[in-house]
Amino acid sequence: MSDGRWSDLAARVASALALVIVGGVEIWLGGIWFSVLVAIICGAMIWELARMLAPEQTAIPVQLGLLAGGALLVSGLLPPMFLLPVALAPAIVGTTMMTQRKSVFFGFAIWIILSGLAFIWLREGQGMLLLLWVICVVVATDVAGYFAGKTIGGPKFWPAVSPKKTWSGTAAGWVAAALVGLLFMGWLNAGFGLVVVSALASFASQAGDIMESALKRRVGVKDSSNLIPGHGGFMDRFDGMMGAAVLVLVLSLFYSVGGN
Repeated sequence: MSDGRWSDLAARVASALALVIVGGVEIWLGGIWFSVLVAIICGAMIWELARMLAPEQTAIPVQLGLLAGGALLVSGLLPPMFLLPVALAPAIVGTTMMTQRKSVFFGFAIWIILSGLAFIWLREGQGMLLLLWVICVVVATDVAGYFAGKTIGGPKFWPAVSPKKTWSGTAAGWVAAALVGLLFMGWLNAGFGLVVVSALASFASQAGDIMESALKRRVGVKDSSNLIPGHGGFMDRFDGMMGAAVLVLVLSLFYSVGGN
């Protein structure tokens, strides 16, 4: 086993365990506890986003992070007609405050906030089990992709954007996600369509990772921040979660993802 290939594994595992413990407790508690956690994570990601796009504006990323987290929390207490305008307001405000890359900030900020709303909706509106399914799909995609890519290797998936990703790791992620869907079919009282949706959510998770990799390559940074040892920042860790959560939210408008 080469130390170079696996040098980040210990830090990744330790950080992942801490995230699992904190996240698991908050998911179990639900309600305001889970909403606060989501708001903190989304606020941190908005901070990272603004910091990457405009590193010279040191005060603005903090202000926008606090604004986004607060807006996400407050929006859940308002009537439905005010939810989206209040939650998405930080993306609009932030765009006016940024001195460069305004459209990039706006697009990513909208994505981050919608993913936060999606996770709160999954936990509070659909139940803990459906949220756990989404999380397991993304984790299985990430873990299978990591180990398959390290051990099998092979052709790169998109070297210009994400040099480390391979086709073997990408395909392994799809298979692992489909198996998660198969496992959750009985628990969610869902049909075989859940397996297909799991594979689609896996693809969306990978697309989210690629989008964030493209952003980092564009601004010339390795990680969105160094807040999570072994993983970089919250955007580095939750980009896949954001992709899958938003896809499930959109699909739920047309299809009962969790069955009857």
